[in-house]
Amino acid sequence: MPMRLDGELMVIGLKDVAKLVGICIISFCAVFVCTMFLSYNIDITSIQDKITIAQVQIFYDAQILTSKVVSAVSGGCLLITSVIMLLFYIKHYIDTHKKELGILKALGYSNLKIAKHFWIFGLSVLIGTLTGFLAAYCFMPTFYGTQNTDNILPEIEIHFHLSLFFFLVILPTILFSIISIIYACLKLKKPTLNLLKDIMTVSSKQLKYKKEVPSDLPFLNELQKNTLRQKKTLVFFIIFASFCFSAMTQMSFSMDELASELMGIMIMLIGIILACTTLFLAITTVIRGNIKTIAMMKIFGYSKKECSKAILGGYRPMAYIGFILGTIYQYMLLKIMVTFVFRDMENIPDYKFDFPMMCVCLIFFIILYELVLYCYSNKIKNISIKEIMLEN
Repeated sequence: MPMRLDGELMVIGLKDVAKLVGICIISFCAVFVCTMFLSYNIDITSIQDKITIAQVQIFYDAQILTSKVVSAVSGGCLLITSVIMLLFYIKHYIDTHKKELGILKALGYSNLKIAKHFWIFGLSVLIGTLTGFLAAYCFMPTFYGTQNTDNILPEIEIHFHLSLFFFLVILPTILFSIISIIYACLKLKKPTLNLLKDIMTVSSKQLKYKKEVPSDLPFLNELQKNTLRQKKTLVFFIIFASFCFSAMTQMSFSMDELASELMGIMIMLIGIILACTTLFLAITTVIRGNIKTIAMMKIFGYSKKECSKAILGGYRPMAYIGFILGTIYQYMLLKIMVTFVFRDMENIPDYKFDFPMMCVCLIFFIILYELVLYCYSNKIKNISIKEIMLEN
């Protein structure tokens, strides 16, 4: 996907575009959930005048509040994650294309003139939000039916809401494109010579930290700690991936008395998709960012297991921290739902923490995470030293 700068060609390769799949998927999930619940929230108000029974009014109010809570929590969380992921991709693109960008600056192009073409990163949001919006409307007949399985409320008709299309598809695309341009402009504020020579600036805080690090650490342990320090954003993605898996899977099994079976399945699928996508992108970026280090380790005789432990092993505790946070999050959210949203409804039991289910989800998470690490350990084994040497 090329970008032209007044005759000059600035190319975003297929690998760079493929990395934006993560933003597409997160945007899809956010808009898919928000479109269904917000549309239902708007459509259900059309039957308010038909409600005359107190118990039906309680159910109606609970449905309205549920839609608002789910849209705000899921949409807000995924929005923040999408922004962080977008900024990470822009930074990664600039870091891997420093010399090309330095040449453009040397030819006289200003930071803003180069940065304004980064609007193309906002297209990933457009693709994700648009497909999520369309998929939600395709799924709405089933969703509306499951929301009223006991036929407590009168029949609710599905309507297309142009305002939702603007706020969930058009506006996010514009905002993300603007964010891309502003952030790219800020990241390009480096001396042209630094970009051409690929000079890395080190802050005083980093220098102070390096002085405090013991110099007698074993090489593999020092490399593991250094990988974590250099890839702080990837630490967030690893935590977020395990957070999604933990929260969504436990929530889907725990809300069988609060929502329909279909809702539980939908929540689980979204959680697994987000977890696998984020985990895949994070670990792939870690390996690509340390590919030269891995090659040198292999030259000096380090085994596949030692390379994997040094590069990927440090992220394992972060994954378990994310799982714990997800467990706490889903418990607090469901507790709030039962205590406040469904407090006036009959036959709603008090929600208690399901420890056996947490153990089952933890076992599945460990299997999934360790399987991913094993697959990428084999990928490390297959890295060709010759190809890396030829690239340089």
